[in-house]
Amino acid sequence: MKNKYLVLLMLLVSGLTYAQEAAFQDGEWFRFRISYSGWWKAGEATLSVTNETLKGKPVYHVKGKGVTTGMTKLFFGVEDYYETYIDKKTTLPYRFIRKIDEGGHTKDKIIDFNQQSNVATVNDKKHNEVKTFQTEPNIHDMVSAFYYLRNSIDSENLKDGDETVINMFFDQENFKFKLKFLGREEVKTKFGKVKALIFRPYVQAGRVFKEKESLTVWISDDQNKIPLQIKADLAVGSLKADIDAYKGLKHPFYIIQD
Repeated sequence: MKNKYLVLLMLLVSGLTYAQEAAFQDGEWFRFRISYSGWWKAGEATLSVTNETLKGKPVYHVKGKGVTTGMTKLFFGVEDYYETYIDKKTTLPYRFIRKIDEGGHTKDKIIDFNQQSNVATVNDKKHNEVKTFQTEPNIHDMVSAFYYLRNSIDSENLKDGDETVINMFFDQENFKFKLKFLGREEVKTKFGKVKALIFRPYVQAGRVFKEKESLTVWISDDQNKIPLQIKADLAVGSLKADIDAYKGLKHPFYIIQD
């Protein structure tokens, strides 16, 4: 079961140039309904933003949670927690927390980023190990990447085929993450039709960028740049995430009136 995508891959939405104003604020919250092949509810995921202070620095504290529900939980239980503490100006991360349980496969790690010296200190609490790694400049974790890149989308100047690449650190490894803009369309949500931008992520394997699980992401074509829908094509069927509830948006959320 690919339920680890509940939180992970909705966190990887991207853009190309800095927007004029931040896309999010303190108090923003989303909930997503996760379904298998578009009908069987498999779980839910949430994302939230709060103002906090970390080591004397004002930060946004972002929390993500993904869990399986109902019958899916009986067959394959997932309970994933992700947190990041990001700088309010640069949106670069200072700390990333990953605590997951996916069908008995567990991880419990805290990563502290030194953005000046390009070093990541990984505290593996499960194995009681602390290691340091050299990172690329302006490194991101997968949660901070979502919020950094939401601020970077200039939808007015996007062209089909446009791509962007960012440096990311995950599971003790540096890699390149690329997002390709596919176009625009109207998406049906529980709130009505919404204008959306369509993206596809790629992950670098060696020197080649490879499509990751045939993942497609739809985000709102407005100043919020919120994820509306995510679809991952699997070997059998597909996994789909749809926005189910929201509050605390910084900008108006426009619904198309038929």
